[in-house]
Amino acid sequence: MCAPNGARRNHQDHAALPMTPAELATEAVKLVDARVSVLHLHVRDAQGRHSLDTGHYRDAIKAIRRAVGDQLVIQVTTESVGIYDRAQQMDLVRELRPEAVSLALGELCPDAAAESEAARFYRYLADEGIWAQHILYTPQQVRRFFELQQRGLFGEDRPWCLLVLGNYTQQRDGDLAEFERMRTAADLEKLVWSVCCFGAWEQQAALLACRRGGHVRLGFENNLLRADGSTASDNAQLVQDFTRALEGRRTPAGAVELREFLFGGY
Repeated sequence: MCAPNGARRNHQDHAALPMTPAELATEAVKLVDARVSVLHLHVRDAQGRHSLDTGHYRDAIKAIRRAVGDQLVIQVTTESVGIYDRAQQMDLVRELRPEAVSLALGELCPDAAAESEAARFYRYLADEGIWAQHILYTPQQVRRFFELQQRGLFGEDRPWCLLVLGNYTQQRDGDLAEFERMRTAADLEKLVWSVCCFGAWEQQAALLACRRGGHVRLGFENNLLRADGSTASDNAQLVQDFTRALEGRRTPAGAVELREFLFGGY
């Protein structure tokens, strides 16, 4: 999976960071060539600000599909960035009905009072065949996610979660100690899990996740740097660095294989 832009970075951070539908379509072609299976999609408004507007999403998805067809699973983010509330996040998904969606546990189900409504929404996703990936930022969230999974809140036996190492607003990079705290907070063998990482440790985090049975998200949303500390030319270079380092260990899945794993075919 590649997260090529995120909610906050822009062309001042990196000239090759894709923001418009046309830029995202061009990026999608490069990502397919780099053997990416999932594009984690953020869209922006006319001023370049984070948006959950369905029209902006439809424009971006249409441009990407025109460029690469079904060669990428497009995962829509519901991230609030302090702008949107839970109702707006859920309304986006119900209106857009994307193939895949990312959901922050702390936003969609922040406490016990939110569990009933969240459970109904998670059941809706399962019934509609929308792949949900649940974003977890702390060991405490990992433990709570596992407890909710054991209670059947997510409507699936092995829900997919993403462990986020580091923090953008705190300007904190991920590291090995945080990886181990997150990884050991629950029995990850009973879940499907991925890792993403802020900062130059991204490549090491990805390789370590693969060795531990996890999956990987790379890209400019979290990191602009190669393993040697130099700035990557684009998202595809980060992915290519990883696949070269992975050579002979595990084989990256394509979009077709992922859909078969998630949905039993496409």
